[in-house]
Amino acid sequence: MADVAVAGQRTMGTREWAMLLLLGAIWGGSFFFAAIAVRDMSPVVLVLVRVALAAAALWIYVLIRGFALAQLKPFLLAFLGLALLNNAIPHTLMFTGQTAIGAGLASVLNATTPFWTMLLANALLPDEKMTARRAVGVVLGVAGTAVLVGPGLIAHLGGPAWAKFALLGTALSYAFAGIFARRFASLPPELVATGQLTAATIIMLPVVFLFDDPAGALSAGWAAWSAAIALALLATSFAYVIFFNLIASAGASNTSLVTLVVPVSAILLGTIFLGERLEIFELGGMALIALGLLVIDGRFFRR
Repeated sequence: MADVAVAGQRTMGTREWAMLLLLGAIWGGSFFFAAIAVRDMSPVVLVLVRVALAAAALWIYVLIRGFALAQLKPFLLAFLGLALLNNAIPHTLMFTGQTAIGAGLASVLNATTPFWTMLLANALLPDEKMTARRAVGVVLGVAGTAVLVGPGLIAHLGGPAWAKFALLGTALSYAFAGIFARRFASLPPELVATGQLTAATIIMLPVVFLFDDPAGALSAGWAAWSAAIALALLATSFAYVIFFNLIASAGASNTSLVTLVVPVSAILLGTIFLGERLEIFELGGMALIALGLLVIDGRFFRR
């Protein structure tokens, strides 16, 4: 388990690093699924479908497992805040931004999440203070993500400013969500994920009916629905259980490092399952990201 190694700092053990890498692998595939689903579904409709299906799946799970649902009662209003910061706002901004800029640039902007989280945690959390080592590690990670995207990043830098700000808004919203999620540490991660996704569904329902046409999802093809279901069950319900486990044991700043792992896993998944060629610059970017994570962890250099 992670613990506070020195005053004002949290460390991650082997278990936390394993969960972080697994979560990064799962969310790496979410960009692929989102790119397919958003062809037939509008961004806000896709957000609703994603959170609603994920919430339904988690409710079935927690009821079968017999969790004490009374634990949720003191947190009902807080779940609305968490759902806004961790689902409704960032997912809408991300899917909307991805309609106008490439996935490569989107992944780089999303990878700034640890930077914003580190700044916020330093100001708001007594046990997650910024250190020079962590700052250097995050900078290396973001630089590695940019190198990972390679020449395609330069080609898409001229996209609309609003789309870039949408992805930066996504990263900032995730940073606030990580800080806010610390207040749910007393709840089992399964209940936190269930409460958050249920609240997100409640928030998104009126948004979709007021500003979009939910009936449009019914005309989406099987490919879009398959991608949306994968997003809901794997990249949302299951992934958020892992995410809240990490928040409770490793803290917000460490958990946010998953956004550095996501682009690496996305490229490796494409290489393994889609037969895509792994370029030299991609290997260089992965090496930089790995170095950044090693610097943040610190154990390799202490040895």
